[in-house]
Amino acid sequence: MQESVKLFLDYMTVERGVSPNTLVAYRNDLSQLVAYLETTHPDVDFGWQDVNEEVMTAYLLRLHDQGYSDTTRARKVASAKSLFGYLLDEGIITKDPTENLSSPRVGRSLPESLTVDEVVELLASVSNSGTPDVVRDQGMLELLYASGMRVTELVSLDIEDVDLEQGSVRCFGKGAKERVIPIHQNAVNVLREYLAEARPRMSNPRSGRSLFLNRRGERLTRQGFWLILKGHAKRAGIQKKITPHTLRHSFATHLLRGGAPLRHVQELLGHASITTTQVYTHLTSEHVRSEYDKAHPRAR
Repeated sequence: MQESVKLFLDYMTVERGVSPNTLVAYRNDLSQLVAYLETTHPDVDFGWQDVNEEVMTAYLLRLHDQGYSDTTRARKVASAKSLFGYLLDEGIITKDPTENLSSPRVGRSLPESLTVDEVVELLASVSNSGTPDVVRDQGMLELLYASGMRVTELVSLDIEDVDLEQGSVRCFGKGAKERVIPIHQNAVNVLREYLAEARPRMSNPRSGRSLFLNRRGERLTRQGFWLILKGHAKRAGIQKKITPHTLRHSFATHLLRGGAPLRHVQELLGHASITTTQVYTHLTSEHVRSEYDKAHPRAR
């Protein structure tokens, strides 16, 4: 069974181009499913073809009894459905046991965002000491709010991905899809200072072409950025729970409130479908609602 899961993960990586984070979630969810099946059906001849709807329903009940939230259980069901769809396509099974399996209903929560004043306070929280790590922090925060990138995209940037002359940044989103995002002059100015003065003082032979470096001269991690962000949010006196995604949500919210068409924001965020961007429409004016109605094929 584990071998089939490995082949599925390879397929999702090579053929579907899923992100590393999504791959980790699939691996964890499916390893848990296999462990359950092997524990409850220790017969060595038990295989994927023996998994039926009754077995999967019992698995869902076990997850519920273990206290998993609706959101987590819904994700685990989605992982199982993807796996069994793959097994069916590959001829390993002849019937999908999750075909009629219902997923827990999950209410879509509205994204938390900062006000414009809170963003200003956050950016101002970075001192003007001019030390390399402070200039780096200024560059990262300005760039994240200027572009709406995901934190994974931010820390994956290389030096050549930033075009200071054109005022743009190139990043690779989910499914390795490339997009080029314009950035405002404030972000350009800070990045120019970082690249000219701060980064050279932080770099060493391990740095490679990584844009943002930690104090060891290595590529900054997502976790490292989160700690930096939380530190500046605390200094700025922001009481809201803040994550790297908060700045992404703030970027989208402020653009839409300023009258940007939903389709443009969709492209900037790197959403494959405009329905993903739809979660922001409750925050916008009637003008943006009209833009959505014109853009979404089902709304016409």
